[in-house]
Amino acid sequence: MRHRVYVLDANVFIQAAHHYYAFDLVPSFWEGLVWHADKGRVLSIDRVKNELKRGKDELWDWARDRFTHAFVSTDEKDVIEVYGDIMEWARRQFRFTSAARSGFADAADAWLVAYARARQCVVVTHEKPEPNCKTRVKIPDVCDAFDVPYINTFDMLRELGGLGGQAAATRDGL
Repeated sequence: MRHRVYVLDANVFIQAAHHYYAFDLVPSFWEGLVWHADKGRVLSIDRVKNELKRGKDELWDWARDRFTHAFVSTDEKDVIEVYGDIMEWARRQFRFTSAARSGFADAADAWLVAYARARQCVVVTHEKPEPNCKTRVKIPDVCDAFDVPYINTFDMLRELGGLGGQAAATRDGL
């Protein structure tokens, strides 16, 4: 049985670190991400890594020191092709302002969805769909347009069976 692979948006890391899974309060969350990454079930992309690097904080230190192996390259032919399709889709969506399109082109979001589509992954994000939003291209709306599944962190953890060693090792036969 093929396991689902989850590709994480920057907001998953940022919100967890700054709110409900702070490093000093819930270190098992961070250990669990590494554990699942080592099993090939959780990853992120190089462009998210670059976004985290700009923070120059404890989150970046963790990403650099413990999760760097799980940031995959988007510089692959299949990913680049899907990225082009996504950017063309965004360009044709007249509801978006030019600033929204420009911001989308500059961020990791389109690359995240492109990677997920090309590699049949599930996007993990805390964004909510807003199909009538004009000022920002939202990841879930792009996922819907390209038939890419998306969920939030909590649903991902449920599907994985928990964190790290106590995860779904027996349920999934890992």
